Amino acid sequence: MIKSAAILGTGSWGTALATLLANTLDEVCVIGRNEKISAEINSQHTNHHYLPDQPLPTNIIASTDLTKAADYPLVLFVVPTSATEATAQSLTEINLPKDTILVSCAKGIAAHTGVRMSELIHFHLPENPLAVLSGPNHAEEVSKGLATCAVIGAQDHALAQQLQKIFTTNAFRCYTSDDVAGIELGAAMKNIFGIAAGIADGLGLGDNAIAALVTRGLAEMTRLGTRLGGKMETFIGLSGVGDLMATCYSPHSRNNRVGKALGKGGKLDDIIANLGMVAEGVPNTLSIHEAGHKANIRTPLIDAVYEILYEHKSAADALEELLTRDTRAETD
Repeated sequence: MIKSAAILGTGSWGTALATLLANTLDEVCVIGRNEKISAEINSQHTNHHYLPDQPLPTNIIASTDLTKAADYPLVLFVVPTSATEATAQSLTEINLPKDTILVSCAKGIAAHTGVRMSELIHFHLPENPLAVLSGPNHAEEVSKGLATCAVIGAQDHALAQQLQKIFTTNAFRCYTSDDVAGIELGAAMKNIFGIAAGIADGLGLGDNAIAALVTRGLAEMTRLGTRLGGKMETFIGLSGVGDLMATCYSPHSRNNRVGKALGKGGKLDDIIANLGMVAEGVPNTLSIHEAGHKANIRTPLIDAVYEILYEHKSAADALEELLTRDTRAETD
C-alpha cells in the first residue's frame, strides 16, 4: 500500500498536488531546485511565491536533492514540459526502483518531435509503471480544497484504479481512462486556446466572441487530436472540453493572462517576464502548430496564435484574417 510520494517540481501545480496527496498519504516530499522555496516549505509550511497566503499541511516536506525520489513508491512529474526529458534522464542516474510508479502531470508536447511527455518519460524509464493526470484543475483552487474532477490515464487499468484511490478526496473526484494520448493532447492544446481567449478578451470582443472561439477551439482540438491518436470521446471529457473551459474563462489561467496582455498591445517577452511563471501555451503553440502541419490538419486558430506569438502579427490583423476566411459547414 502506497503511503508516501515525491513530487518533482515546487511550482504552483506541484505544491497544490502536494496539498491534495497530503490528505491520503502519510508524507509528501516536493523536490525542486530553489533552496529558498524548499527552506520556506520546511520551516513555515508555505510557498508564497506560487501559492500566496495558502498554508501547507505539515506532512509536506521539501528538498533540493533529486536522489530522494528513489525513496518513494510514487513519483509525480510536475516540472515544465521543457524540463521533463532532462528530469527523466536524471532519474535513470539515481537507481530509481523499477516498480516506482510515475505520473506525468505536465501539459504539453515536445517541440519539433511532437512527442508526448509520457512518451519521453517511458523512453528513459521503460520498466516503470506510468500514468498521466489531467483535468480542469487550477492550482489555486485545488490547494484550497475546492471541488473539481480529474482523469487518470493509464494503459494498465489496475494501475489507474490504484492511483484513483490515492488521488480521490471529498473535493477531488478522479475518473480513469486508457486514452493516454488523448488526455495529453487535449491538455496541451487547451493552453493555446486559452491564449486565444485571453487575446479576444484583451481586444474587448465580448462574451459571444469568446464562446464562439471556445466552441471552434474544441472542434479544432478534436480534429487534430484524433488524427494524432486520441479518442473523440476524450476531447469532450475532463482533459478536453473541461480543461478548455477552465483555461479560457478563468483569471487563474496563466495562458489566458498572457493572451489578455497581448490583446491589449503588450510585448510577449515583457508579459512572460512579468508573469514570473511558465505559461505552457507559449511553447505548446510552437509544438502543436508543427504537429498540425505535419499531419496536414486544418488548424486556423492555432495558426493565428502561432503568428501572433512567433511571427509578430498584430492580434487585430490575426482576428480579421480568421473572420474573413472562406465560409464552410460547421461540421466540415
